[in-house]
Amino acid sequence: MVVITEKEFKQLSQYIKSNYGIHLSREKMTLVTGRLNNVLQQAECHNFTDYYNHIVADKSGGAAITLVDKITTNHTFFMREADHFYYFRDKVLPFIVKNIKDKDLRIWCAASSSGEESYTLAMILDEFFGEEKMWWDTKVLATDISERVLDIAKKGIYSNERIAPLPLYWRTHYFKQHDRENAVLVDKIKNEVIYRKFNLMDTVFPFKKKFHTIFCRNVMIYFDNETRTKLVNRFYDHLEDGGYLFIGHSESLNKETTKFKYVMPSVYRKV
Repeated sequence: MVVITEKEFKQLSQYIKSNYGIHLSREKMTLVTGRLNNVLQQAECHNFTDYYNHIVADKSGGAAITLVDKITTNHTFFMREADHFYYFRDKVLPFIVKNIKDKDLRIWCAASSSGEESYTLAMILDEFFGEEKMWWDTKVLATDISERVLDIAKKGIYSNERIAPLPLYWRTHYFKQHDRENAVLVDKIKNEVIYRKFNLMDTVFPFKKKFHTIFCRNVMIYFDNETRTKLVNRFYDHLEDGGYLFIGHSESLNKETTKFKYVMPSVYRKV
């Protein structure tokens, strides 16, 4: 196994933070070494200095994509932190719908991972609107920095075990059997989510219209305070007045630096 030196770890972690906002503490040296050793071998790099130079020299961006895929966890599941979804269904949607005149509902799942969160939102929207849905644009924008998890999400295939916690109505109406061990989402739901690769550290957000709700959960735990504050401010600027921001239960916003109004744990509103 190739061991990373202090100097090499500092160099690599600074590159990751500058480009992707992810803060890697010194305690993550062993984790980084374990996750990247096979990558070094495949790239024929003898040490982490060679590997860093390989990433910087790769103009295709493929090496950087592999790096991000290896160091990010992308752990998620259907109905994770379920109270968020109930609040979105029971409180947020009725308020937004009442105040939208053009029937263009804009929801952004800003760290969609393998698709469970964004598809959960799509199923909630389908059930909420019912027959009225045909008159609305309710497509969910789902973005992630990892192409690997986006490819998984686009397929919409999940094990029977992973969809087991979902309501029976959802399992029978929104999924069909793929094989003995897996189910696949029906096109009615798959087509309601637009997946795009996007880096939250990009200085410009390429969105023409503001969103009514942004979900960005369990991502900012990887950022330092300065990076987190800048990102939250950009979320604020890209939300409609009265719009909502959902973050992870293990996250919170600094009330001294944010313009968001606290609603309930990990739920904030632009006022």
